[in-house]
Amino acid sequence: MNTQNSRLGVDIGRVIIGGGVVPGSSDTQFFSGDTARMLATPAVPGAFETLARLVPRFEEVWLISKCGDRVQRHTRQWLDHHRFAARTGIPRANIRFCLQRPEKALHCEELGITHFIDDKLDVHRALRGIVEHRYLFGPQRTPPPPWVQHTLTWTAVETAIDRSTAVPTRAGGG
Repeated sequence: MNTQNSRLGVDIGRVIIGGGVVPGSSDTQFFSGDTARMLATPAVPGAFETLARLVPRFEEVWLISKCGDRVQRHTRQWLDHHRFAARTGIPRANIRFCLQRPEKALHCEELGITHFIDDKLDVHRALRGIVEHRYLFGPQRTPPPPWVQHTLTWTAVETAIDRSTAVPTRAGGG
């Protein structure tokens, strides 16, 4: 697998931290409850295990999320509570926040992100021309456009990333 100089960016709400599963529902509704409820929110199935397998394949992996100050604090608290850094290998410091979804493109450009996973089509629209490999995660209300790869599950994400980073073999042997 050829991932030299490849960097992975990953959204958090409804991609890592479970939340509303209805396509198009508002971001991470679970953060509106008390601390115990927020910490009890489960991870999206397969997120931790898949990320732990993907991390060694990339030069860097970053979490990039849209949220305000309160949800940023809750997000960090949830990640720490679930031992996210230890379980995935993504350093605790590798997290960026912004206040508008399209601003994720600024972080991706600055960090040199080559692969990005997010559940919102408007994010992927903003990443066109900046991030080569874009994975639209989870169920969607409408069929995604051809310029983004739809990945329903973490297994599908891993398969898509494997395909994008595979080293082509030379025809005719060597």
